[in-house]
Amino acid sequence: MTWTNIKRVARTGFVNFWRNATISLASVMVMSVSLFVLMSLLLSSAAGDSVMSLLKDKVDVNIYFKTNVSELEILDLKDKLSVLPEVKEVTYTSKEDALASFKERHKDNTLILNSLEELKDNPLGAIISIKTKEPSQYEGVAKFLEGDVALSADGSSIIDNNNFYQNKMAIDRLTKLIESSEKIGFYIFIVFILMAIVVTQNTIRLAIYNSKEEISVMRLMGANNWYIRGPFVVSGIMSGLLASFLTLVIFYPITLWMGGKTESFLAGINIFAFYKMNFFQIAGKVFISGMILGGFSSYLSVRRYLHV
Repeated sequence: MTWTNIKRVARTGFVNFWRNATISLASVMVMSVSLFVLMSLLLSSAAGDSVMSLLKDKVDVNIYFKTNVSELEILDLKDKLSVLPEVKEVTYTSKEDALASFKERHKDNTLILNSLEELKDNPLGAIISIKTKEPSQYEGVAKFLEGDVALSADGSSIIDNNNFYQNKMAIDRLTKLIESSEKIGFYIFIVFILMAIVVTQNTIRLAIYNSKEEISVMRLMGANNWYIRGPFVVSGIMSGLLASFLTLVIFYPITLWMGGKTESFLAGINIFAFYKMNFFQIAGKVFISGMILGGFSSYLSVRRYLHV
């Protein structure tokens, strides 16, 4: 198709869009509803991912060392843990800092503080806190610590205890929750995409039916399939763009109203702040989705119902 034909097809699609204003408006409204649902899923998915990230960040494994272990040995193990590909962060807490933190937590308990004063030595060992990139990776780190890497020069373990196995049930539940939410979100998104295409396609079919005689004349004159189909695809894309713009406008007051309410049950996540911060990224996805939804639905409608 030459550039002249492309311009002619685009101009025809633009004219047809405004000539069939009523049907075009119906297509825009139907696609707005479809895009509204898809955008709701998009924001819900983003909010869910943020909540999951917060939950992941709260999960860690603490390694408690024996009190007679030297700081050099602990830092050496810390360096070995830091280079593991699944490890996201390793934090070291010295014996002194662990004692100070313990005293701060129990500052109102006079009995515990007096007991500590009577002890000559610090009863607490150093601590290393480990965060992995995914909750499912903690078990691998725990097995890594059970090897020779945590042995001292005399062959004894420098680790007194770690809380992985105490937290294992919570970690496994979080892992299953993340996997299930990802699968369910994907399937819901696919279902609504298909529903949006079917509903939009049936609406656009009305506009194509109104032009059936015109299409028959074009075919008799030898117009090729793309030249006939092109204007409807252009009109569908225009409907998708207008529907995308309308959806973004509608979502602004909705997210503004929901912003304060979502903070109370989404771990402090303000959906309005998220919408504003990621507006251009969200707008790009919505406009692309609208163009694809309108253009593809128009393409299917012409092909299926007019046998072009």
